Amino acid sequence: MSYDFEKIYINGQWVDSDSGEFIEVENPATLEHFARVPDGNANDIDRAAQAAHAALAAWSAVPLQERIVLMKKMLKLFESYQDQIVELEVKELGSPVEFATESHCLYQYTRTRSYIEAAESLVLEKSLPLSQVYREPIGVVGCITPWNYPLGQVVQKVIPAILMGNTVILKPSQHTPLTCYLLVDAFDKAGFPAGVINLVTGRGSKVGDAIASHPLVNMVSFTGSTRVGIQLSQRALESLKHISLELGGKSPFIWLPMKDYAPAVSKLFSSIFLNSGQTCTAFSRLLVPEQDLEKVKATLLAHVGEYTVGDPTDSRNKLGPLSSKAQFEKVASYIRLGLEEGATLLSGEIPTDCSKGYYVKPTIFTNVKNSMRIAREEIFGPVLCVITYKDVEEAIAIANDTPYGLNAAVYGPKDEAMAVARRIQAGNVYINDAPRDVLAPFGGYKQSGIGREGGVAGLLEFTQLKAIFNHSSY
Repeated sequence: MSYDFEKIYINGQWVDSDSGEFIEVENPATLEHFARVPDGNANDIDRAAQAAHAALAAWSAVPLQERIVLMKKMLKLFESYQDQIVELEVKELGSPVEFATESHCLYQYTRTRSYIEAAESLVLEKSLPLSQVYREPIGVVGCITPWNYPLGQVVQKVIPAILMGNTVILKPSQHTPLTCYLLVDAFDKAGFPAGVINLVTGRGSKVGDAIASHPLVNMVSFTGSTRVGIQLSQRALESLKHISLELGGKSPFIWLPMKDYAPAVSKLFSSIFLNSGQTCTAFSRLLVPEQDLEKVKATLLAHVGEYTVGDPTDSRNKLGPLSSKAQFEKVASYIRLGLEEGATLLSGEIPTDCSKGYYVKPTIFTNVKNSMRIAREEIFGPVLCVITYKDVEEAIAIANDTPYGLNAAVYGPKDEAMAVARRIQAGNVYINDAPRDVLAPFGGYKQSGIGREGGVAGLLEFTQLKAIFNHSSY
C-alpha cells in the first residue's frame, strides 16, 4: 500500500496545501530524505477549521453508540496497517523494529480499544434534585502532537475527542508525520463524515499558532515541551479556548534500601533508554541510598551493556538513533554540561560524530547534585542522573524538588513504597514492577501540564458541562 504524503486531508478529501511548499522527512538512522509532506499555512488551517465547524452540529448529534460503531470499524481497518506502521516508525523515528511494533503500534491499538470500551459505559447525563446535568462536546479541537511517539499522542487526543462528538484538526510533528496519514486513511475508509477529522502538516510556528488563534477552534490539546506549551496556551487563552497540555518531566525513581537492586534495573533502563530516552515520562533521576552507592553502580554497570545501540532494522539493537540532528546536538551539549558541572560519567560518552546516524550511547552520570542543570532540565535523551540520599525523608524532598510532576516510581517493600508514593508530587507513580493501567488518568502536576488523558478522564477532557434547571411548577 502506498500513500501520497504530499497532500493534506480537509473536509473528507486529500487536497493540495495552499502553500505549495514541502518539508523533507529524514530517516535519522541513514540521514536519507525519503518522503516529504506539505509545509502547511494559516490558509490551510482556515479551510480545516471551516470544515470542522460545518461538520460539528451533525456529528455531535450522532448518538454515542453510533459513534462507537464507526470507531470500531476504523480500528479494524487501522489494525490491518500494522506492517506499514512499523515500517514507517522505523524510518521516520529510527525506532528499533521490536519497540516500534510493541509500543508505537500494538499499544496504540490497545489505547484505542480502551477508549471505545470506556465510552460504551460512559454516563453523559445525571439527574440532580432540581436539574439535569449534561456532558456535551466542546466543539472544534485542535490537536498538536509531538515527534517522539508519532501515533501515541495522536491516539490520546483524536480518538476520545471524536468519540465525544467533537470535530478535529490534527497537526502532527513535522519530523514524524507519516503514520498519521495511515490513521486518517482508516478514518476515511471507515466512513466518518467529511470534516470530522482534518489533517494539516507543517511547522508549529505557522500551523500550530494558526490553530491556537483561529476563532472557530474551541479547544487546543497539545503535547510537547513546557516552553512551547506555555506559548501556545497564552495564544489560545487570548480567545478563552479550552486548553489541555501534556508537557515535560524530570521524573524521579526512588530505590528504597534493599539487599539486591538488580530487580529494579529493567523498569529503570526501559524507561530512560528505550525510545532513545525520548519519552516525557522517562525516569531520568535515580535516587539511591548513599550507603549503597557502590553496590548500585556495580548493578547498573552489570546491565547497561544489554541496551545495545545501532541500526534499528537489526533486531539485536534495543536503541536506535535520536530523532534529528538538533536533538543529537542538544543531548551531546547536556552530556558536556554534566561533566562541566562536576558529575562523573559511569557509562557512555560525549557523542561527536553523527555522519552515519544520530546515535547516542546509554549515558549514566554519578556524583550528581539535584541543583545541577542536568538534574533539573529535561534532556530528552538516554541520560540518567544518579543522586544519593541519606534517608527516606531526603529522598522524598529531592524527588519533589523539581518544577515538573509528570511521573515517578518507587521500588522497595510494597507498603513502604506505597507510603512514599503518596507523598510524591506527580500525576503518576509506579510501585515496583507494576505495569501502566491504560484506563487510569494520565497527566502531570506543576509544569508538567493541565488536564488528563486515558480512560474515562481522557474522554471527559473533551466535554463541557451544562446544567438545565427543569423542576418548575409549570
